[in-house]
Amino acid sequence: MSRLIETIDLNSDLGEGFGRWELGDDEALLAIVTSANVACGFHAGDPTIMRRTCETAVARGVEIGAQVGYRDLAGFGRRFIEVPPEDLADEIIYQIGALDAFARLAGGRVGYVKPHGALYNAIVHHEVQAAAVVAAVRAYDPGLPVLGLPGSAWLRIAEAAGLTPIAEFFADRAYTPEGTLVPRGLPGAVLHDPEAVARRCLRLVQGEPVEAVDGTPLRVRAASICVHGDSPNPVPMARRVRETLAEAGCRVAPFVSHVRNG
Repeated sequence: MSRLIETIDLNSDLGEGFGRWELGDDEALLAIVTSANVACGFHAGDPTIMRRTCETAVARGVEIGAQVGYRDLAGFGRRFIEVPPEDLADEIIYQIGALDAFARLAGGRVGYVKPHGALYNAIVHHEVQAAAVVAAVRAYDPGLPVLGLPGSAWLRIAEAAGLTPIAEFFADRAYTPEGTLVPRGLPGAVLHDPEAVARRCLRLVQGEPVEAVDGTPLRVRAASICVHGDSPNPVPMARRVRETLAEAGCRVAPFVSHVRNG
């Protein structure tokens, strides 16, 4: 019989507006999630949004993560860019530092790093860019855990470099039989039903396989579950996931606290 995961983190991408453009209900999600992946200004997020998101996260006891990405406001960071590794590393450091300034002003600090969008997907296999992001995190603070896809080059290289890798599961995204994310442009890539999403998260914490887009059973081990802030119905979806896990006896808490406490 599979063993229930006793504690798991619930994260969401937040602070993804820019200027007068707003995206998602950050206020509501910050009352549900335990970790906030905050946009750092390259794919979304401006200084005012970054500061406000950090202040709310600290007030709610939510861990702040730097969601770093390509310099691509127009494409929302969802287009691959061939960046020289030295430049990519510097851009990652720049983003972490910018968010960390606002986090510290709010009485907190950046507690982990998670790549966004096309960068996240690229460094599943792109070892040069993965190594560049790892080098950036190590240069800024080697104590920062890094969040990513199980089995990715990113987490493998990070662990080899002495960083703490944290595997995550996407509640609202479909998976290929190989365990990667179905590209957003394909049918069925984004899941919409809060109840169905909650049931697959329950299977995850119960140690049961979840279905890939073609029905293939996948066994995924993860310490954090992501509900995207720009997905359909993100607030009821995140709330239903948290309620379902709590009803099953799984405690929802930040993974950063566990890492800090050893």
